[in-house]
Amino acid sequence: QVQLVESGGGLVQAGGSLRLSCAASGRTYSNYNMGWFRQAPGKEREFVAAISWSGSSTYYADSVKGRFTISRDNAKNMVYLQMDSLKPEDTAVYCCAAVRSTGYFRYASRAVYDYWGQGTQVTVSS
Repeated sequence: QVQLVESGGGLVQAGGSLRLSCAASGRTYSNYNMGWFRQAPGKEREFVAAISWSGSSTYYADSVKGRFTISRDNAKNMVYLQMDSLKPEDTAVYCCAAVRSTGYFRYASRAVYDYWGQGTQVTVSS
């Protein structure tokens, strides 16, 4: 199976930046679609960003478009989420997720992802 481990979370002031990393181990493949989700206290888990297996396509929630950038390095089995211009409403536990590419990527649906990391806390103060 595939194990995903996030890192890079922390406490940052509004307007600052953080870079989250997701390391994959176990039975890894280059043709995994990857996504980032987040969950704030009292709220449901929501889609943040996703990237196709090749990295040629990226997708973002409207709330983070222009501020966050998702990328991947398949040779290193790594996925990244660069977060700039952070806002207090970005405070949440951020999780990465993976699913084998099947040609039609329902990237914003939690149900399509088979593997999830444990999450890393991001706290943005004002």
